[in-house]
Amino acid sequence: MKKVLLVTASLIALGAAAPAVAADLAARPYTKAPPMVAAVYDWSGFYIGANGGWGTSRSCWDFLPVAGGVANDGCHDADGGTIGGQVGYRWQAGTWVFGVEAQGNWADFKGSNVAIFDPRFRNESRVDAFGLFTGQVGYAANNVLFYVKGGAAVTSNEYRSFAVATNALAGVTGDDTRWGGVVGVGIEYGFAPNWSFGVEYNHLFMQDRTYTFTNPAGGFFANERISQDVDLVTARLNYKFGGPAIARY
Repeated sequence: MKKVLLVTASLIALGAAAPAVAADLAARPYTKAPPMVAAVYDWSGFYIGANGGWGTSRSCWDFLPVAGGVANDGCHDADGGTIGGQVGYRWQAGTWVFGVEAQGNWADFKGSNVAIFDPRFRNESRVDAFGLFTGQVGYAANNVLFYVKGGAAVTSNEYRSFAVATNALAGVTGDDTRWGGVVGVGIEYGFAPNWSFGVEYNHLFMQDRTYTFTNPAGGFFANERISQDVDLVTARLNYKFGGPAIARY
């Protein structure tokens, strides 16, 4: 009888403890996970890069007779390849990006036409280098940057005249440096931390200049007034220094 009572008491005790154990094992309250943090590409900082592409220089010549007046001598395009580099700095304010940049390129733009005023001669122009010094204003859609630019441009040129019959040099100006303005537009894509790739178009407005050509012996050959515009299409690869390429908010 005593054993039965002891067993019964033990079962009652276990039954009383069960609710407390169940309470201890109850699921913890649900805690909401923190929101995802969005990553935004940061365009701020110094950068350096390389570029290459194609260009064309449109030149129109006017012969200026010693006796006075102006005679149309024709136009031609000087086409060719270009390669160079750029360095600049950008700072970002929200989705707006502002920057300054200096660019220098070697070029091989060359073309000619038979002179209209005197078809015995062929006029040739060549651009062997150019530089751009510009400011930029852009809009950033995360890691894609759209921008416009404008500023000063300089070209290194050479102008020559040849005899059509013999292809002998008849007149030359030597190397000449011209200053003008430039406007452009571009798009750039940040494809990796600190690295970006872009495509850019620029139009150079160069001033008209009057040149005195000399013959190979150093004597006077002719006076020509030459206009010049340049169009450039280049692909660009940039590396940005300092700071993370990805900003978080």
